[in-house]
Amino acid sequence: MNSLPILVVEDDAGLREALVDTLTLSGYPVLEAADGSAALRCLAAEPVGLVISDAQMAPMDGYALFDEVRRRYPGLPFILMTAYGVIERAIELLRAGASHYLLKPFEPMQLIAEVEKYRLRGVQHGDSVIAAAPCMRQLFALAERVAQSDATVLIDGPSGTGKEVLARFIHRHSLRAAGPFVAINCAAIPDNLLESTLFGYEKGAFTGASASQPGKFEQAQGGSLLLDEISEMPLALQAKLLRVLQEREVERVGGARLIKLDIRVLATTNRDMRIEVAAGRFREDLYFRLNVFPLSVPALADRREDIMPLARSMLRRHEARAGRGVLAFSSEAERCLTVHDWQGNIRELENVIQRAVILASGSEILAADLMLGVLSKPVPVLAAPSPPPVESEALDIKSLEKRHILDALAAAGGVKRLAAERLGMSERTLRYKLARYRDEEAAGCPVVEWSGEVQ
Repeated sequence: MNSLPILVVEDDAGLREALVDTLTLSGYPVLEAADGSAALRCLAAEPVGLVISDAQMAPMDGYALFDEVRRRYPGLPFILMTAYGVIERAIELLRAGASHYLLKPFEPMQLIAEVEKYRLRGVQHGDSVIAAAPCMRQLFALAERVAQSDATVLIDGPSGTGKEVLARFIHRHSLRAAGPFVAINCAAIPDNLLESTLFGYEKGAFTGASASQPGKFEQAQGGSLLLDEISEMPLALQAKLLRVLQEREVERVGGARLIKLDIRVLATTNRDMRIEVAAGRFREDLYFRLNVFPLSVPALADRREDIMPLARSMLRRHEARAGRGVLAFSSEAERCLTVHDWQGNIRELENVIQRAVILASGSEILAADLMLGVLSKPVPVLAAPSPPPVESEALDIKSLEKRHILDALAAAGGVKRLAAERLGMSERTLRYKLARYRDEEAAGCPVVEWSGEVQ
């Protein structure tokens, strides 16, 4: 069970006491406030996982409190308790991003059932985790249990599903939560720099080493180290990593002193590690050392209950950044978001929401603002002057994206760093996409022609 408390906001002292007792007897930690202003003071004082608020209060009612919570703590679940006569106002809040409403009077078990749906959306002052889908609630419940140990955790799942979010959740709920959380992306650092970045180096160890520098292992002392995309680590370095994990000590590059480590290791991958091991690209002994407690993050299409809560949380964040007023999704926009296949997972959803905030002309985001079907026109193949139309919209999207990326790469003279800047994406993402294009070409299914030569 999530350790963050539930905040109950109710101006009727008797009812507030009954709500607190019901939740406490069910095993939930609870905070209480008599009005909206007191609730904001509670939120400022300590992290909260869920807010349950009455609608009719003074001087700040539940509606005004929701607006402030949404602005200050985007993504924090908010359940409104309301009377039948003002249910229309509660529905407006749902459209604006509230989690749910409870119609008074309600039974205690109804309250517990609603709390259970949203309890695992652990929000800690802007660092939000949203888990509305049953599979994700089970995943975070399991992650919270393993967090209490020091077991090494290997998190796998498609790119863009939130593997690092899960890793941070484990750290935040561990006995090491007060210590540092250090993450290193094994795919983003050049091979010749990865060893010194991980293990550190002594002065004079190589050209340019003008001073000693601790590595990521040392920086994570007393906390957690995340080895992001561990499958991209070169084989030669895997053997050294295995020794560090076995001995729990590290030796800096160019040094002779062994440094004892007190860290918890987490790792992520978007590949099937068993295939990587069978292909000889990843050491089997290192795989078993990392795979003490495996966790798998499903694709967004396999947890559709998360789509709208995620979308609303992203909407709050991007409307604030864009200086827009309060926006809401139209019913058709919600339907489009819910049925989309989301091959790019949460990362793709984030891009769509950011684009929609820019395009929305009023206070409502329409289906057209999402531009989910904008790439429906056939994409020409570079070598063919009059290509036949492509039937699959998914293929059109991939084709247009690939053409755009390869054009940018050509304009940058094959330099990935410059191409990534032109495209507005990270170099790591560009490397992944280029690797996928190589795999497609090797399989005999290229969509557009390219040389495959990059720097």
